[in-house]
Amino acid sequence: MRILVATTAGEGHFGPVVPFAIALRDAGHEVRVAAPASFEASVRRTGLDHVPVADAPPEVLGPIFSRLPSLTLEEANAVVFKDVFCGIDARSALPAMQGLANQWRPDLVLREVAEFSSLVVAERAGIPHAQGALSLNSVELAVRPLVDEPLRALGLDRGADSLATVPRLTLVPASFDDDAQTDGAAPHRFRYPLGTANRDPIPEEWWTNRADPLVYMTFGSVTASLGFYPELYRTMLKAAADLPVRVLLTLGEAADPRELEPLPTNAHVERWFPQERVMPSAAAIVGHGGFGTMMLGLGAGIPMVTIPLFTLDQHANAHRIESIGAGITVQQGPNAVVTAREALERILQSSGHRTVARRVADDIATLPNPAECVPLLEDIATRQ
Repeated sequence: MRILVATTAGEGHFGPVVPFAIALRDAGHEVRVAAPASFEASVRRTGLDHVPVADAPPEVLGPIFSRLPSLTLEEANAVVFKDVFCGIDARSALPAMQGLANQWRPDLVLREVAEFSSLVVAERAGIPHAQGALSLNSVELAVRPLVDEPLRALGLDRGADSLATVPRLTLVPASFDDDAQTDGAAPHRFRYPLGTANRDPIPEEWWTNRADPLVYMTFGSVTASLGFYPELYRTMLKAAADLPVRVLLTLGEAADPRELEPLPTNAHVERWFPQERVMPSAAAIVGHGGFGTMMLGLGAGIPMVTIPLFTLDQHANAHRIESIGAGITVQQGPNAVVTAREALERILQSSGHRTVARRVADDIATLPNPAECVPLLEDIATRQ
């Protein structure tokens, strides 16, 4: 079979569909990943074939993203999904996505939830399609009303109704998902892969206090480009500066680590570092509630301090982590340093949060391997 995987240019969006794409490739199917040209290196890093579609113009996206920190959560979420994912991104990608579908004629489209040009193409051509989740179920349900009008503007007559019964693959265990009720498309659940490649230890020479517990800080690959850098990062480093911990902070490629100097003596900063190498050593995670880091951390049984920043899914993730007892949520504001420091101390000193996180890890471990998606997706591809 020919499988077209479609993603926007975001590590956190692409990552959750990668295990399924690799499983299909390893089963002998021909897999191509349609993604913005700027995302080629990220796709090729997984060993998958990349087919470029047009990037959204940065001069158009820049002013939109710069507004996000000043908007309410509801306003920011509407802007991101209506104006960016289902607007600028989709319109930019649509010509190449349509051309690829016409010429290559895929048997199945597997898309991540924020890539909408592939949805339009699949629906128009009657190509079976499935969706890889990158959030809790309630977030996907909340997004549908936001994208109904933009989808119709892209030529999809059924609008968001076309999403109601799409087969959905998720890496979230039922015990952690926040809404078991769906509207006809019950999710197929699989294990979040912790990865085994490149599990070398973290270099010890990065710290002098090598016996102290490791705190992993990350706000994903996009946050630093949205006006949060460097102040947010300085705030979080300050929160842990006088604690008996080692801090590893990763920034993403959009930030210059030199802007954070001088660093606290217990901190080390990298633009990027493989998370699979961090998790075996981490005692706690501090982050913004991004899906990939959250699921990787829970899969390793690591409690977290979460500071949701700019989208609905981050707030939903943070709320869910706190509500089940796997971590603590900290809100932005003038007291963030003190609150984050106290939250981190509580997580490190108490076994309760770690116990809950390990319980979720046990649930994740019982789920089927992502490779077991292959018969399911083969069946979806042959239904029409």
